[in-house]
Amino acid sequence: MDHHIKLIILFALLLTTLSCSNVTQMIDIEKEKADIEKVIDASIGWAMTKNLDLLYSSVAQDSSFFIYHPDSKSTIVGFEAFTKLAPFWMSPDFKATHYKIWDLRINFSRSGAVAWYSCMLEDCAEIKGTPGCWEDTRWTGVLEKRKGKWVIVQMHFSFAADKVVAEK
Repeated sequence: MDHHIKLIILFALLLTTLSCSNVTQMIDIEKEKADIEKVIDASIGWAMTKNLDLLYSSVAQDSSFFIYHPDSKSTIVGFEAFTKLAPFWMSPDFKATHYKIWDLRINFSRSGAVAWYSCMLEDCAEIKGTPGCWEDTRWTGVLEKRKGKWVIVQMHFSFAADKVVAEK
C-alpha cells in the first residue's frame, strides 16, 4: 500500500511539473512575433490611409483598453473613449505623413497568451497644414491573444526627460 501511495504522489508531481512547464516552448514564437508586429504596425500605420477598421481591429474593444500619452490630459480609458477621437482623425484637417518603428522588442508570458513590447517611434502628421512629429518616442504596450487574435490592451508613449530638457 505504501508503495502505491508513493507512485501516486510521484505521478501527481510529474503531472504538475509537465502542466506548469513553459508553454511558450510549445508555440511558434517567430510566427507569433510576426503577427504581433503586424498588430503594432497597424495601430499606427492605419492613419496613412485613415483605415479605422484596421485600427480598431488592433486594439481591445472593451473597457480594459488603456493608453497613457506623454501629456497628462490625453489618457484614454476604454475603447468607447478611444472611438471618440475618430472624428478628429478622419477630418480633412488631419493627415498622417509618415511613421517609423525601430528597436522593437517583443516578449511573451509563460502561458503564451500575453505579450509585451517596447520600441522607438516616429509618428508625423499635418494638422491644418502644420507639420508635427513625435520623434524618438518611447512606446511600450501589452497585447493579449483573444479568440486566436492578438490585440493591444495597453500602451504608453513617453519622451526621455533628458532629451526634452535638452530641446528647451
